[in-house]
Amino acid sequence: MSNNRVIQSSHQISKTTKSLKHKALSNWVESLGLAKIQRHIFIGADQAIANRGSKRASLESWEYLKKRFKELKLDEPQQSHPICVFKTEANCLRVSCSRPIMVVYPDGVWCRQENPEVTLRLVREHLIGNKVVEKYAFLTHLLPETSLVSCEHLIEA
Repeated sequence: MSNNRVIQSSHQISKTTKSLKHKALSNWVESLGLAKIQRHIFIGADQAIANRGSKRASLESWEYLKKRFKELKLDEPQQSHPICVFKTEANCLRVSCSRPIMVVYPDGVWCRQENPEVTLRLVREHLIGNKVVEKYAFLTHLLPETSLVSCEHLIEA
């Protein structure tokens, strides 16, 4: 077999592998409903830095949030409800507080969670009812449009 055939065969295998990986990603996008996400909630849980809040409380909040999402099927696109919210456990959101912190995008709302009842209220009122729970929100900061942000200096770095 000539070197050209080996290179051609290797190139074809690479194209096939890429195609299979793309198909696998497409299947995940479809099955998870990623294109239907309207909000994404991040909760700081399992902090590696001890002074950034109670690890136990944050893990309890995360487990409670997962349970409520499963019960309400919030992260599964449904015909009965158009809301699709994804949740992500972050190691740390870099905000020091004695209670768990969560941020909801694209709203840019940062909240502190006092207990499971507050978490439930945030889910019901904010995620489902589209009403920010001002009592627990400590910052609302919409992210700027990417076309407005200049990062050209980073490209050349």
